[in-house]
Amino acid sequence: MKFLFDLFPVILFFITLKIAEKTASASLVLSKTLGFFGIAVNVKPDLVPIMLATVVVIVASLLQIIWVKLRHGKVDKTLWFSAGLVTVLGSMTLYFQNANFIKWKPTILYWAFFVTLIASELIFKNNIIKSMVGKEMQLPNAIWKKLNLAWAVFFLGLGCLNLYVAFHYSTDTWASFKLFGTMGLMFAFVIAQSLVLNKYIVEEKTSTKDNQ
Repeated sequence: MKFLFDLFPVILFFITLKIAEKTASASLVLSKTLGFFGIAVNVKPDLVPIMLATVVVIVASLLQIIWVKLRHGKVDKTLWFSAGLVTVLGSMTLYFQNANFIKWKPTILYWAFFVTLIASELIFKNNIIKSMVGKEMQLPNAIWKKLNLAWAVFFLGLGCLNLYVAFHYSTDTWASFKLFGTMGLMFAFVIAQSLVLNKYIVEEKTSTKDNQ
């Protein structure tokens, strides 16, 4: 459920983009929306869908922050960072009428994860993956380091892949990849890791029984 909640702005972005592509009045809706925020520009027809979707994702991200704050009293740093990126890059997309800004958002977020995972391990000697799931499984420190590195490399590659799709394929294809492609790769990566880690979990259980 939390996973779907985290994807809430992305899902709305995708839905808005698809609807706007097939709605003749999308341009009028965008003009009125931008006018409400004091932005009076004539948007090129081919940019209307992604700009309207950008407005929606900015609003959805801010509402997400407000909801979490009211319900839990504390907002996760990752959520703050993601909403901040969406707001800044989304605003630049709207102001300059350039979809490239919002297309960079996933990559910057993924690369920030990469830097955080690596820096925490090398500089602060803190394995983030272990701190997140260490209570649920017992693994050798060497395996925790490999797991942390694997996630870091995964996010680095995912950021590069986002740029490749964003600038080599249509906006429609990129939006589909942003939601379904990324989610599919994430699930595949988690499953692959589970299969690998299962070996160590079984060994740990066997070792525990032998010592009893």
